[in-house]
Amino acid sequence: MDVLLTDERVQAVSFVGSTPIAEYIYATASKHGKRVQALGGAKNHMVIMPDADLDQAVGALMGAAYGSAGERCMAISVAVPVGEETANRLREKLVAELDKLTVGPGLVDGPDNDMGPLITREHLEKVAGYIQVGVDEGAELVVDGRQTTVDGAGNGYFIGGSLFDHVTPSMRIHAEEIFGPVLAIARVASFDEAVSMINAHEYGNGTAIFTRDGDAARQYCEQIQVGMVGVNVPIPVPMAFHSFGGWKRSLFGPLHMHGPDGVRFYTRMKTITQRWPSGIREETNHFTMPTM
Repeated sequence: MDVLLTDERVQAVSFVGSTPIAEYIYATASKHGKRVQALGGAKNHMVIMPDADLDQAVGALMGAAYGSAGERCMAISVAVPVGEETANRLREKLVAELDKLTVGPGLVDGPDNDMGPLITREHLEKVAGYIQVGVDEGAELVVDGRQTTVDGAGNGYFIGGSLFDHVTPSMRIHAEEIFGPVLAIARVASFDEAVSMINAHEYGNGTAIFTRDGDAARQYCEQIQVGMVGVNVPIPVPMAFHSFGGWKRSLFGPLHMHGPDGVRFYTRMKTITQRWPSGIREETNHFTMPTM
């Protein structure tokens, strides 16, 4: 891989992957004079305000946390309910929905399966390991998907949707990207506490807020230090004509992917200044910039 980062024939490098590799690619390729955009990891939060339509928020959260088995960089992996009442109601509704979540082969046609297998045996073991880490760190494992079995699927890499409660920022399951169907509930007492917790995280890829209050939504959009923000939109992936990318350690390099930034990354500006003499020789030397 380093050939692409060091070979003089390569002018630009675009990468999507984990943060340690993204950082290495950015540092190495930049050192060799290349233009680099390197997208790294994510830990995406959804804030649920007390005034939110909770049924709408739960439905959105189920798809955002467990869709694609959580194996996408824009998955919501932390729910941040504001206030204990909001948190208790959110947890109750999530548990009820998880009880109905169906896991099965990804190649089955039709709507029978909500979630397919993980990509490899190694990744299954990694996700299951994170669940155990959460238990060991003192988070409450409300729903454990590790015992999920699928009839007729042999030794497929299946794990059910899992849910933690009372997760704190110091825990690894909050700090690190699990990349699997594991959702953490991190309770906060106020809007300001939610913003502070998310802004303190090393990743700043995507986030969302669910609320009926336009002022809360406006403040969130202004104060949050995250590259892609959704208001009552669980996965704020912009259309291709907008640029895609996070902040902080979710992106290395000044330009995002797609949209205007994508055009700027794959092109170089060239400025040409021309002047056509009239044929009459000028006898005076000019020591100023040729702006006229």
